[in-house]
Amino acid sequence: MRFRDRSDAGRRLAQHLVAYAGRADVVVLALPRGGVPVGYEVARFLAAPLDVFVVRKLGVPGHEELAMGALAAGGRRVLNRGVVEGLGLSAADIEAVTAAEKEMVDERVRAYRGDRPPPAVEGRIVILVDDGLATGATMRAAVTALREQAPSRLVVAVPIAAPQACEDMEGYADEVVCACTPEPFMAVGAWYDDFSQTTDDEVRDLLAGAEAWVRGGQR
Repeated sequence: MRFRDRSDAGRRLAQHLVAYAGRADVVVLALPRGGVPVGYEVARFLAAPLDVFVVRKLGVPGHEELAMGALAAGGRRVLNRGVVEGLGLSAADIEAVTAAEKEMVDERVRAYRGDRPPPAVEGRIVILVDDGLATGATMRAAVTALREQAPSRLVVAVPIAAPQACEDMEGYADEVVCACTPEPFMAVGAWYDDFSQTTDDEVRDLLAGAEAWVRGGQR
């Protein structure tokens, strides 16, 4: 399975979530930035509200592409103990990276939501969407943080995932929907014809569009 772009991936992912269509207790939360175009199509198909849930990777100092964990909005942190212990990272190293990324999380929340409060998820079905799962570190941080807000059900939904990451996620979410789990996996972007970066302006435009059609009762 290949996707033209994230919008195409969202429309195809939505077909796997039809059981949640038209329910008043469903909210779709997308991981920015790449998850938002996917989440927009899912939310439109389900006739559900859309919002963002900001999560930032915690990169190893000097090797930032390697994740030692992730930090979610609200301050919840998940660490990859294998990476931390394997590289002998100190508590000071971890706290320094966490502090810097917390500023980025707070900045992104303000940029995307402004003064609007985060959506209430207590007692609701939360469908958490991204454009793919490679290691699943950021998604695990998001799920762990959202658990503390007592949703009735947490569903992780992605168009493409590494088979192991999809399997591992089942230990965190109530339901995991991976539309495709190719082997070999390679990388999330390898399964998209267009995997260009989603901009902050695009995120804001999609959120505004979703808010408008929910207010208008449109699907």
